This record gives sequence, structure tokens and C-alpha cells, in this order.
Amino acid sequence: MSHDPPDPNALPTLAMLGATGDLGGGLARRWAAAGYTIVIGSRSREKGAGSAEDVNGQLRSLGLPPTVRGTDNLTAAREGDLVVLTVPYAFQRATLEGVREALQGKILIDCTVPLVPPKVARVQLPDEGCAANIAQQAVGPGVRVVSAFQNVGAAHLREEDAVDCDVLVTGDDPSARAEVIELIEALGMRGWHAGPLDNAAAAEALTSVLIQLNRKYGIAGAGLRITGEVTRTP
Repeated sequence: MSHDPPDPNALPTLAMLGATGDLGGGLARRWAAAGYTIVIGSRSREKGAGSAEDVNGQLRSLGLPPTVRGTDNLTAAREGDLVVLTVPYAFQRATLEGVREALQGKILIDCTVPLVPPKVARVQLPDEGCAANIAQQAVGPGVRVVSAFQNVGAAHLREEDAVDCDVLVTGDDPSARAEVIELIEALGMRGWHAGPLDNAAAAEALTSVLIQLNRKYGIAGAGLRITGEVTRTP
């Protein structure tokens, strides 16, 4: 029996771990609308299915087919070509340790911000330097961790309009960063190569600064824009 070769232009399947909040749900809906296959994972299959149905409801309201599936975190991580982590900081390490074996050889997009309530408008980076380093330690060297989306106003992702925000992308593997930037561009945003994973500390810290600005000036989800003329292709 002959089999057709894989389509090199086929979009990857994205596994979304923790897509219950504005960030994860918004990213899932926007990538699904852009044609990506989305699998949402949660601590239980039932919760994952419920989150997927929430996103599918949004897609139906836009006149789009309800294509998102939901399951448990481990199954989603196994099915995803790339895996996106959008859980709160308190659950980051435990979630990754539970899916570690399924992540080997893949790109993990870590969106974690080390916010420590109640003082979330104060920068409180962990001893490891940044949450992205915690992610890399949890999954091991066989996973290419890329940090992104910390400075996107999550509520804006739930809206129908384009998101007026740039995204800093850090990671030790430039080719992995480039893949993530391609995903960001599919959302209509601009991604920037911001250096190695250690540099995620700046993006993570900036989130608390943006929260402070939101509160001080009444901004509904302050974001980030990189200014200046680009004269070199990264």
C-alpha cells in the first residue's frame, strides 16, 4: 500500500495546555481561525473538552467551523507538533513535569509570567532568573523552550479586532524562535527575536510594569511596540 508523502506546507498541530483563561483561549481561537489544528489540554479530559467547546462557541459566532478538540494535558502534549503553555505561574512546573516525556523533541512556547499575588504590579522574578528558565529545567535539554506573549493584553485576544501589540520572543535556539515568530505573524502581530532564554527575564518583568501602567492610567491592557527602522533581516 502506498502512502502520500507528508505535505511540507501543512500547518502544525498546536497543543494548548491551560487554555481556560483569556490568553490561552484567545490564542486558541485566533490560531484556529487562521487554519491551525488546535488541541486544548487540561488537568482532566472533561475540563479540556469544556474549554474546547468554549472556543468552538466563539468560532461559531464568527461563522467559522468548530474545529477545536479538548482532552487532558498529556494527550494534548502528545498530539501537538508544538506545545503552548498558558497556565498560571503556580502551576507551571507541575504541569510541565506531568507532560515532560511527551514534549521531547518538540518546541514548547512558554507564556508564563512569575506574578506573585497580591503584589502583581511589583517585579518578583524567581531565583532561577525567569519563569522560562524554570520551564527549561522542568522539561530538560531535549525540548526547545521559547518564551513569548508575556506582554500581550490577554483580554484583547478575546476581541475580534487585531491586537495592536508586538511580541518579544526569546530562546536559545534561533530556528525555534523563528518558528514561533511565524505563528505570531499568523495572529496578525509582529514578533521580535529578543535573544537567548535568559532574556525572558526582561519580558516577564515588564508585565508587572504594564499592570502598574494599566492601573495608574486606566489603560485597558497596555502593550508593547518596538520603534525604529529595521535595516537588517534577522
